[in-house]
Amino acid sequence: MDLSLAPPSAAVLSFAEEVGATGPVAVLGGRTHWHVAGELDAGARLVRAPSGIVAHEPEELIVRCGAGTPVGELTEALAEHGQMSPLDPASPDATVGGVLSVGYSGVRRLRYGPVRDLLLEARYVAANGELVKAGAPVVKNVTGFDLCRLLVGSVGTLGLIGEVVLRCRPIPAATRWLLSVDADPWVTRRALFGASAVLWDGNTTWVLLEGYAADVDAEARVLSPSFTEVAGPPPLPAGVRLSLAPKALRGLSASVLGGPFVAEIGIGTVHVASGAPKVASSSNSSGDARVAMLNRELKAAFDPTGRLNPGRRP
Repeated sequence: MDLSLAPPSAAVLSFAEEVGATGPVAVLGGRTHWHVAGELDAGARLVRAPSGIVAHEPEELIVRCGAGTPVGELTEALAEHGQMSPLDPASPDATVGGVLSVGYSGVRRLRYGPVRDLLLEARYVAANGELVKAGAPVVKNVTGFDLCRLLVGSVGTLGLIGEVVLRCRPIPAATRWLLSVDADPWVTRRALFGASAVLWDGNTTWVLLEGYAADVDAEARVLSPSFTEVAGPPPLPAGVRLSLAPKALRGLSASVLGGPFVAEIGIGTVHVASGAPKVASSSNSSGDARVAMLNRELKAAFDPTGRLNPGRRP
């Protein structure tokens, strides 16, 4: 099947009819990120996006699936062909559309890039009830206005995602997590050629190495002798996520943040325990104001009546 020519599936057409063109409406997924970006207005009607694999082209490294597909289900289906899509939510019950809508990039972002880079095409329902196709299932870069990137992180306020085409990757032949309580995370990051993750909680550094076994072993030999192999990463604090300039992570501590944290070195994302106060972001107030104004203008253009996910703010 040529995914570039595939017509909308019956499921996504039915989804568009269910969303309709009037009244406040929101998509219900796995509820794993339900409270991100504010509380949904009580009067909003809830609908579910289609679920399941529509088509998979292993030779092209792309997959089409319903936005309501649980990430765990997608992972199992792709693994049968030795592939994966590096969506890394905290729970496998999170839906593909939910992860994209909240813009949740997992801890392997250092290697695979932000989650928006995985989305090649989306079929979404606009505020007027029209089913819209954005993007194209090709891996090469294209120029022009990229609606797919606008949808990622918009928490469903610009359009309700029904079906997507995602990039796939080969499952790494070898995966190793290593830990050190002595290593400097920034020195560690600079020493490695292709780490998938470097995490730090103010005291301990974790490193994820993935790829061919020989390459992973060679990278591991570059690390300080204080590193030892462990089963996996630390649990991420289930509170807020801060986005800072990567260089701003050096001054972080549990006392500064008011609680435990895990920072993604080289990225700038900081996972902070619930209730911990936010620290100053890398943006200045004028930059924040411009972003807020742009968000309002986009919302007014895409959803002038405010019916999509009312109450939520990207």
